[in-house]
Amino acid sequence: MRRISIILAIISLTAALSCLVSCNTADNPVIPDDTETHTPEDPENNGEPDIPTVDDPSNNENDSTLSNQITVIIGNNSFSATIDDSEAGRAFASMLPMELDMRELNGNEKYHYLTDDLPTDSYRPGTIDSGDIMLYGSRCVVLFYETFSSSYSYTRLGRIDNPDGLEAALGNGNVTVAFLKTEKQ
Repeated sequence: MRRISIILAIISLTAALSCLVSCNTADNPVIPDDTETHTPEDPENNGEPDIPTVDDPSNNENDSTLSNQITVIIGNNSFSATIDDSEAGRAFASMLPMELDMRELNGNEKYHYLTDDLPTDSYRPGTIDSGDIMLYGSRCVVLFYETFSSSYSYTRLGRIDNPDGLEAALGNGNVTVAFLKTEKQ
């Protein structure tokens, strides 16, 4: 019952969140007709929603209960995910629970800029897999729903354990995605 209450609270906050920026993470970016270029912009001071920061002690009631397993909720769909045991993964997990309005980009990913930087350890994965949760730069959380080749650099945050149905759940446009701590049994 508590989990349902948390989920409903997160979903009710959806209307208050907005994302006003974009990041370019594909080799062949889709450029909107009304613009000449498509480059990442820093969302600071542009009305970005107030996302908890890594250093905010109110984010975690008990850090010892942090697990590398999280739940990703998209609409009525729930996916289990594993967060990497890395500095970036732990910093991301420490911010949970969090709900992000994620924007569509290139027909293969959803992204959202955080208000604060996360630690980075970027590398060029070569192939991005459906279900990868990555960090582009130090603030742009990206959830990929298609497998493709890329020469861009990312910091791995984690991965959806079984991405079957992920593309359908995310749909074609912008979407709200909740990232929740998975309660230890």
